[in-house]
Amino acid sequence: MKRSIKKVAVLGSGVMGSRIACHFAGVGVQVLLLDMVPKEATESTNAAARNKLVNDALQSAIKSNPSPVYTKDVAKRISTGNFTDNMKEIANCNWIIEVVVERLDIKQLIFTEVEKYRKPGTLISSNTSGIPIHMMLEGRSDDFKKHFCGTHFFNPPRYLRLLEIIPTPQTDPEIVDFLMHYGDLTLGKTTVLCKDTPAFIANRIGVFGMMAIFGLVEKMGLTIDEIDALTGPIIGRPKSATFRTADVVGIDTLVKVAKGVAENCPNDEQRALFEIPSWLQKVVENNWLGDKTGQGFFKKIKGAGGEKEIQVLNLKTLEYEARKKPKFATVEAAKPIDDLKQRLKALCTGMDKAGDFYRHFHYGLFSYISHRIPEIADELFRVDDAMMAGFGWEIGAFESWDVLGVPGTTDKMKKAGYAVPAWIDEMLASGITSFYKVEQGKRYCYDVASKSYKALPGGDAFIVMKHFEHQTVWKNSACRTYHLGDDVLGLEWSTKMGSIGGEVLEGIQQSIALAESKYKGLVIANDTLNFSAGANVGMIFMLAIEQEYDELDMAIRLFQNTMMRARYSSVPVVVAPHALTLGGACELSLHSDKVCAAAETYIGLVELGVGLIPGGGGTKEFVLRAADEMHEDEPETITLKNRFLTIATAKVATSAQEAYGLGILRKGQDEIIMNQSRRVAAAKRSVIELFEAGYTMPAQRKDIKVLGRSALGALLSGIHAMNTGGYATDHDALVAKKLAYVMCGGDLSEPTLVSEQYLLDLEREAFLSLTGERKTLERLQSVLKSGRPVRN
Repeated sequence: MKRSIKKVAVLGSGVMGSRIACHFAGVGVQVLLLDMVPKEATESTNAAARNKLVNDALQSAIKSNPSPVYTKDVAKRISTGNFTDNMKEIANCNWIIEVVVERLDIKQLIFTEVEKYRKPGTLISSNTSGIPIHMMLEGRSDDFKKHFCGTHFFNPPRYLRLLEIIPTPQTDPEIVDFLMHYGDLTLGKTTVLCKDTPAFIANRIGVFGMMAIFGLVEKMGLTIDEIDALTGPIIGRPKSATFRTADVVGIDTLVKVAKGVAENCPNDEQRALFEIPSWLQKVVENNWLGDKTGQGFFKKIKGAGGEKEIQVLNLKTLEYEARKKPKFATVEAAKPIDDLKQRLKALCTGMDKAGDFYRHFHYGLFSYISHRIPEIADELFRVDDAMMAGFGWEIGAFESWDVLGVPGTTDKMKKAGYAVPAWIDEMLASGITSFYKVEQGKRYCYDVASKSYKALPGGDAFIVMKHFEHQTVWKNSACRTYHLGDDVLGLEWSTKMGSIGGEVLEGIQQSIALAESKYKGLVIANDTLNFSAGANVGMIFMLAIEQEYDELDMAIRLFQNTMMRARYSSVPVVVAPHALTLGGACELSLHSDKVCAAAETYIGLVELGVGLIPGGGGTKEFVLRAADEMHEDEPETITLKNRFLTIATAKVATSAQEAYGLGILRKGQDEIIMNQSRRVAAAKRSVIELFEAGYTMPAQRKDIKVLGRSALGALLSGIHAMNTGGYATDHDALVAKKLAYVMCGGDLSEPTLVSEQYLLDLEREAFLSLTGERKTLERLQSVLKSGRPVRN
């Protein structure tokens, strides 16, 4: 279907509307954002007064944290107005999205106004999270009905990837297909086709999960702190777990959705579970609704010493008290298990209260989701997609059932009193024992209607590296190199936080050598939460503390040589990073032939944060790029100074788009992939394109212009000013001086052309000298103790 979205109208500038507008602007679409005229300005002729509501909402959104925009200049694509004066401008829009208050009568009033100005054929949708979509069509024209659909974004729209598409019987199937495709490819969403049932898919399952947990709280005598310890990252869920999530979303919102299901789903076998318990009703009556009212299940107070303290609600007394860190033997035993699937197995076999909780929790969830097929969706994978993209689950519910073993778990569920629908028994009786399977790199899902496996939609557009384990061509204990098909290799590693140590460097070297021998090129990527937090800090610390400087020198040389191997190989090397891509991972990206970065890539050289400089070629590469960017019409030191400050302040791009501005990504060469799930496929396609375009290995550079003393003096002067002004410690100043020395090419008397190796040697020497500094060792030790990556 040939349809172009050049301009979108967003009707309603509340929390969701303003952020949906920002997301569309972020992907390059012009946006018209409209809202009501404030009551006090109804008689005014002043445009600023009449648009105050919408303008204040937009500014508030842009200033909010986390930011809804990829870069601040995105706001230039958003124009504002009001329903009274500017509704006629929707005639120039290709898609009109209604995001007003959740009241059917108000939505219908808005649609009546929309019909006056909307051009036939224009897309029209509602962002409702609960009102049945078909109820909005009363009195609407046939063309409106044909082009109308529910489009339920999740908040915040930039970060939560779910977009539920809910058609009505009157919606043209081509419109549904277009929205599914556009949401995926352009908006970067996991688009999930939903039926027009109460709460759709994600909220129906998500709120059930929370209400089921509330039931277990009463049944098992668990506390809020215990529940949040049991239902967070340990089982692959967000840090906000259960009760903290309710505070963030709004306890009243949770109660509203639960009541909606109880009232509108009379045939739901778990309908009674959605009844609001007395203690929860009391919380709502007290207006303890969470963050929006300043207190909910948690409350911030000032301690005796004036410091901030978080208290937790005691559900038995409904009084706030000090938090207690719970400990369960099952959880403590499972924590060291990095692989989530193996960890889930361990948790569900625990013999303490935690093990009992996990079994009841999962049995109830599995029973509920299996009974929702085909009520809320015909395909079970849509349930998993919705929960992962909308609620931040690392793996879906049906996939979790697979992990625990469908036949055995089903038997245990029945013995514990949890029912399963007939289709589960039929599936198992036919010899099919899992909901998903992988064959030849493609993932298949059991289809209830046909009673057979069907390939998941998307095909080759969504490549998951681990699905090619059957085509492993090389491996060590940390890395796997797969043949991804079409003569392209793919390398991934599975270290903690994706850290890059000796085995990963070996993996990069070996994979490039294999690719050069008989393949078209290499993709480097992974499917973990983060691409990589950088070099193995523990290794650096141990060698430095033991003063093994020869070994440390060899390790740095190996890192530098590996980065240069990525740059100077006879086949294209494409890196596809996402999320945290720090330090050494950034250096790898800087040296690749192309980067296919997810839009949500947080990339930067952060070594100054631990008292070091980038030592894997990152400093060298910034000098090289600064030299290439110097313009005759401006002082040469400006470009170099900007590059220096990016490293010296350990600046991390908050999006792939921002990485262009920092000079980490290269315009016209590197590519941003809006949908993170498409990264690997895009990188593979890029390898093939580079190869077929006649890729040849570039020659190492020997013509890099460094400025020597002329620039060094200016940089040292700035460092001195920061130090004497109290903005930088003596140690910070020392590290910055070392960085400046390298970036200026040393103490040269005049600008000189040097080679990459010359700069790499300077970089390595500076790095080595800093590892002997006490403050550097203290910072390295602090990072190791915290378990968190280095960030600015």
